[in-house]
Amino acid sequence: MLSPFYQQHADHISISREQGCRFAKCVADDYNPLHDKDAKKFCVPGDLLFSLVLNQYGISEKMEFTFAGMVDETTKLSFPEGADEFDITSGEKVMLKVKRDGKTSQCQTLTDSLIKNYVEFSGTTFPHVIIPLMGKQDVMINPARPMVIYESMLINLDTLDIHAPTLEFAEPSFEYTGKRGKITLRFNLLEEGKKVGNGEKHMLVSGIREYCQDTVDDLISFYNQRKETLKPVA
Repeated sequence: MLSPFYQQHADHISISREQGCRFAKCVADDYNPLHDKDAKKFCVPGDLLFSLVLNQYGISEKMEFTFAGMVDETTKLSFPEGADEFDITSGEKVMLKVKRDGKTSQCQTLTDSLIKNYVEFSGTTFPHVIIPLMGKQDVMINPARPMVIYESMLINLDTLDIHAPTLEFAEPSFEYTGKRGKITLRFNLLEEGKKVGNGEKHMLVSGIREYCQDTVDDLISFYNQRKETLKPVA
């Protein structure tokens, strides 16, 4: 499932601009300009790193991921032996911190399903969830430089005896001070309609400004136009 989106070398993994861009747009439905292959400051989608960890180490009952560094096409990712806590590194720099607890499943069906459903959930949050959430407090992101950074995420599963869990949105929250804030997006995991777990995605926002409906309308229109123009053929 993930093989088109990374390159396996003898002692590390790398991700090209083309691979990161295609994952963002074809798999995650994510049109953040940072993931464009010709972006000045290109950044590999955090959801691709998350997916690679699940693919390599399996699914644990409790998992926490903290994004510590920006990965680009020059980054050489080293994946260590699995443990309760470990770091994905590039040289001396930590790029992703991973914590796990409880039992672990190596079921590829479960892994592929969780990756697909989480990444689709994650990619739809901007602008459809984030902008209205901030708007409730009469603020918005800076449309000229929308800085929304993926900080961390966690998943808690009640059981690993599942095969194709789907995600549903739970109540999100947003708090801010001055021009900086934090968004917490929550979700439940369901198997055949029964809740089997939950999770959270944490994002940092900077450049917060007073809400303006006309500007929001323009931003959403611009985003939708980008999506229509840039959607690659899968």
